[in-house]
Amino acid sequence: MLPLGLFFLLALAFPFLPLGERAEYLMQIAFFTLVAGVLALSWDILARSGQVSLAHAAFYGLGAYGFALLGKVMPWFLAMPAAALLAGLISLVLGAVTMRLSGMYFAIATLAFTEVVRTIIQNLPEGAAGGANGLLVPALLGGNARAQYFLAFGILLLTALVSLAIRRSRLHHAFAAIRQGEETARVLGVSVVKYKLLAFFISSVLAALGGVLYAGKTFFINPLETFSLANSIAPLTTSIFGGLYTTLGPILGATVLRVAEELLHNSIKNGYLVVYGLVLMLSILWLPRGLMGLLRRGKRGGDV
Repeated sequence: MLPLGLFFLLALAFPFLPLGERAEYLMQIAFFTLVAGVLALSWDILARSGQVSLAHAAFYGLGAYGFALLGKVMPWFLAMPAAALLAGLISLVLGAVTMRLSGMYFAIATLAFTEVVRTIIQNLPEGAAGGANGLLVPALLGGNARAQYFLAFGILLLTALVSLAIRRSRLHHAFAAIRQGEETARVLGVSVVKYKLLAFFISSVLAALGGVLYAGKTFFINPLETFSLANSIAPLTTSIFGGLYTTLGPILGATVLRVAEELLHNSIKNGYLVVYGLVLMLSILWLPRGLMGLLRRGKRGGDV
């Protein structure tokens, strides 16, 4: 708990630091680092129930588009939860349809769902959702960078609190049992369908909130970028890099990888993604338990 608390204290203090002439740039990096943390941790919550989903981009995008459309007819503080709830309800439908699938088959089905959603959004009339050209989004909090940062901070804090609450409830044991084997979980009296759907719902709502933050910050979204495969893969790799089934791990992974990406981009203009990918791949190979494995080395760990 101490490292997690320290992270949030540092994140809370960040906007008040003397950032100098690059303050706007650094605040933007910090904002998207918080968003990456939300996405990684929300994906990890689902993974705890044994579901490896590639639909995170779909719910991230549904949150973004839901906010863009609802934000035109209602205040942002109503459009944000409404968009997230809508994504959550859609996740229940997807979860019910794919409930009998597991492993690679489940992952492929969720990836296909993301592509279906992207295709639908892209082919809607421009007057409805912008079509392939994209959609303008109402500026979140009037475009105030500091206010947007604190909102992202609040959403990440909410995600962390949800993660900790799950860890300390019967959900943790139910998810772990399902992850070890659904048949065994049923023998132990765990309602597999109920808990898998609940994990999917929680994860999707939080991912959608991340999409709202992204849309409200960039002022513009389009189907190709918003529903990209990268937005489904990044939370997965970030969570693995940081440490699966923990609260701090995905957040720490998002922070390190986001900063590393910016440093590589600034120092290696061309081909920085190749170097970034190699660094990530080697790190995962050498750190099978992620960054949390380093923190826990030499002592027995619980969640942090």
